[in-house]
Amino acid sequence: MANRILIVDDEENIGRSLRMILEREGYAVVLCHSAAAFHIAPKADLYLLDVRLPDGNGIDLLRSLRQEGSSAPVIMISGHGTIADAVEATRAGAFDFLEKPLSRERVLLGVANALEQRSLREENLRLKEQLGAGPRMVGSSPAFLQVIEQATLAARSDARVLLIGESGTGKELIAAHIHRESPFANGAFVKVNCAAIPNDLIESELFGHEKGSFTGATALRRGKFELADGGTLFLDEVGDLHANSQAKLLRVLQEGEFHRVGGERPIQVQVRVLSATNRDLTEMVAQGKFREDLYYRLSVMPLRVPSLRERPSDIPAIAAYFLEEFCGRNNFRPKRVSPEVFDLLSDYHWPGNVRELRNIVERMAILSPGDTIEPSIVPLEIRAAPVASAPKSALHEARDMAERDQILRALEAASWNVSQAARALGMERTNLHKRMRALTIERVTHAR
Repeated sequence: MANRILIVDDEENIGRSLRMILEREGYAVVLCHSAAAFHIAPKADLYLLDVRLPDGNGIDLLRSLRQEGSSAPVIMISGHGTIADAVEATRAGAFDFLEKPLSRERVLLGVANALEQRSLREENLRLKEQLGAGPRMVGSSPAFLQVIEQATLAARSDARVLLIGESGTGKELIAAHIHRESPFANGAFVKVNCAAIPNDLIESELFGHEKGSFTGATALRRGKFELADGGTLFLDEVGDLHANSQAKLLRVLQEGEFHRVGGERPIQVQVRVLSATNRDLTEMVAQGKFREDLYYRLSVMPLRVPSLRERPSDIPAIAAYFLEEFCGRNNFRPKRVSPEVFDLLSDYHWPGNVRELRNIVERMAILSPGDTIEPSIVPLEIRAAPVASAPKSALHEARDMAERDQILRALEAASWNVSQAARALGMERTNLHKRMRALTIERVTHAR
């Protein structure tokens, strides 16, 4: 696929000449004659921006690209450039600065060098990811391998995927995996947490807004759909979208175009949409809280992500991965986890799933004085948690008796003040009440 180059120059002759030179070399060229046209143009792999424009400044356009998160290289061009302009452009992130009249050889050399740098940067990011610089998925249980296999098959097309599962199960990592394995892998992977954005701002976040379209809109802003053009947009917690935003999202999915808030011109994009939710969207559809037509647009390929409870055999490998990653990130000496700790972790029910496991591992790494994490470092709520749906072994019975004695001693020492006892045990008061109920610990009062 040819690299797309966007030229912004108000001199028609120069614009046509540049377009002719670049198209002959096999580049796809889009030509704009103003800053206004630039703001509604499609994204590009490389930008050629004139410093002086009738309605703006090319360096300001460069800054707007960087503020929006674009890393595409930018070459500035000027007919009356100064050293000050060149310095300012370089500080703003320009790759090169060309003065008019432009020679064919200078233009092609600058373009080739800029695109080569971009290619090397992307390759570097891919290598870092492959070497484990970024988060990776860990597990070999049948439940986990099945969802990964399904995700890989779904990634080969542009079909929309709805990831369904509890909070903390790793839906975002699977979405990133689908993006990497998809035809959109060379584009951006843009994430939106629909639950974290106020309802009155979600449309501006998704679709962008024009300058002055509402109070506080002091500049034009491109939305997530524009930033994801040519790539993947991941809508996390999509079940939290307001009804009005659902309607606008449906239109984009149907027509492939939208309007910025306060805008009049339609903007076309090509985006692969992935979404995720921890809610029952079918029940929400039945209750009229989620649009049925939008649900079917989003869930062409629904994938259920298993909870950590459903893949207990993966817990040791995941915990070891988190421990290694945390120690490396914080320059700690490498630590290991004792087998007894793995037993305790595997017995716990993990309501917070993988996210909770990560937090627990990091807490144990901080509190462990030696190179091995021992059972005494495991938080009490993990050690004391009942094992669900299984008869207690002699070992578990012994653990319960030991915990019961420890809690009773703390309560007696605190004259049965639960708050003081909880502080002495290093646990939350609510957790202590929970464990007292589970272990049938009650204060016995003797009649006088």
